[in-house]
Amino acid sequence: MDVLLHLFVGLHIIGIAALLGGVLTQLPPLAKAGQPTRMVPAMLWGALTMLVTGIILVGITQAQHVHLSPFKIGLKVAILVVVLGLVYVKRDDETVDRSLVTAVGALTAANIFIAVLWT
Repeated sequence: MDVLLHLFVGLHIIGIAALLGGVLTQLPPLAKAGQPTRMVPAMLWGALTMLVTGIILVGITQAQHVHLSPFKIGLKVAILVVVLGLVYVKRDDETVDRSLVTAVGALTAANIFIAVLWT
């Protein structure tokens, strides 16, 4: 069961990397001058990967009789659903406001810090 848990943790981290990588490619230091800001496909697939693997991780952890904070899990899912909604709704737009992409990145970072720091 531990191998399965570690496999899905790795996939969850890959989803985080895809989402944050997509955000970073759209922000000023890495974006080309004059390039329109968009919600790139990596952001959508990363968010979906995070959601699916996160649900599986909760199930595996519950099956091992480990207590999880329902409030923490609920908060993380709520933040991820907001991120997923923003990315999904704006995925076909040619340009989006840069602050929207920044908000997606900030919410994703908040989700990471909730996971790591909330014990």
